[in-house]
Amino acid sequence: MSRHVSETPATAFLKKHGVAYTEHPYEYEEHGGTRVSARALGVDEHAVVKTLVMEDEKKQPLVVLMHGDRTVSTKNLARQAGRKSIEPCKPEVAQRHTGYQVGGTSPFGTRKALPVFVERTILDLDRIYINGGRRGYLVGIAPSELVRVLKPTPVEVGLPG
Repeated sequence: MSRHVSETPATAFLKKHGVAYTEHPYEYEEHGGTRVSARALGVDEHAVVKTLVMEDEKKQPLVVLMHGDRTVSTKNLARQAGRKSIEPCKPEVAQRHTGYQVGGTSPFGTRKALPVFVERTILDLDRIYINGGRRGYLVGIAPSELVRVLKPTPVEVGLPG
């Protein structure tokens, strides 16, 4: 399944920064989430990384990268990020901040640079699968590349999904 997908802001960003990645298109399902993409790719859902757009008490946006089979403790995230509170953005707000449609949000090539937080254990994986900038399209990369190009802040905020 190595059909090429047309370039997205995310893949343009990855190319510009010299990141080696593999393309993984799959049949997108509304509200299917990482369970569907993991099954389609034949990979563990723990290695599929969700890109979540959230905002703090001042409505300042931020990105949280989380294992597909986990949820984010917004209370722990706020504490570790030094904010009073953090909550998910409404879909239209997230799209305005990132330039991506919900379900196709990538942490790469966002409309404006946003602070990125990553669940620490994601960095222990050999390979991760993360949204490539459109629905039904993941890219496979080494977590070390994520660190190199996004310089995310590692946090421990994951809860069992």
